Amino acid sequence: MRTARSIFPLVEKANDEPTADLLTQRMQVHEKTAWMLRSLLA
Repeated sequence: MRTARSIFPLVEKANDEPTADLLTQRMQVHEKTAWMLRSLLA
């Protein structure tokens, strides 16, 4: 997630919509998975 978040400003600056969309989708999957893991450990 840290890497994806750090790359996102570069993608926005380059106006690369397909890559931004792919990055956003991947970040959503990782955030959901991290949330599920945290909920199981709590």
